[in-house]
Amino acid sequence: MKQAPVIKVYCAKCRSLLYHYKKEGAGSLIKCYADMIKSNHTKGDLKCPSCGQEFARHAVIHNRPAHKIIQGKVFVKGLRG
Repeated sequence: MKQAPVIKVYCAKCRSLLYHYKKEGAGSLIKCYADMIKSNHTKGDLKCPSCGQEFARHAVIHNRPAHKIIQGKVFVKGLRG
């Protein structure tokens, strides 16, 4: 079974690293399940630690705590298997 890729999630405004996230499925990043975040470089307030921009909102999706990404506030790169 192929392991889910780990991606790096960055702030679109100042390009600061926010998360290393184990992404499930194909397509763009819409939500981050809290239990799939491998390393969190924020203070947990869903704001960029460098510029203070809010990049997500707290949500519960499929009975799992998640961070619902605000469109255009982040970008991803660095896929690794």
